[in-house]
Amino acid sequence: MEPVIQEETTGCGIAASAALAGVSYTEAKLKANALGIYAADTSLWSETGYVRKLLREFGISVSPNETPFESWGRLPDKALMAIKWRIEQGKPFWHWVLFVRENGEAKVLDSKKALKSNVRRDFWRIKPKWYIEVSN
Repeated sequence: MEPVIQEETTGCGIAASAALAGVSYTEAKLKANALGIYAADTSLWSETGYVRKLLREFGISVSPNETPFESWGRLPDKALMAIKWRIEQGKPFWHWVLFVRENGEAKVLDSKKALKSNVRRDFWRIKPKWYIEVSN
């Protein structure tokens, strides 16, 4: 699986969905917009409903629950993760990333455009709050 770079500052949920679906950011954005999902809507990175809806549209199944992060070793082979989790004006916000374990190699696919590498292995720097297991 390859990272998809977000083309909008607040498009991390769309980019994570695109990476899981194996499509471009533009294609995922068009599908999201058709569903009434826009990167500028704070619900995209403060609630899970929009990302779940977009993934369903791509035929991707995810757990109905957010599981608190305990350790990297206990993660499933594919998971959406909430990092940079914080409260602003009483509302939680986060950055969506993907955790992937392929052929025994663990990595985080981070869509942030400013990163030197969007494939991350600097696990000690990443502070996940919770994750959603991806089934397919």
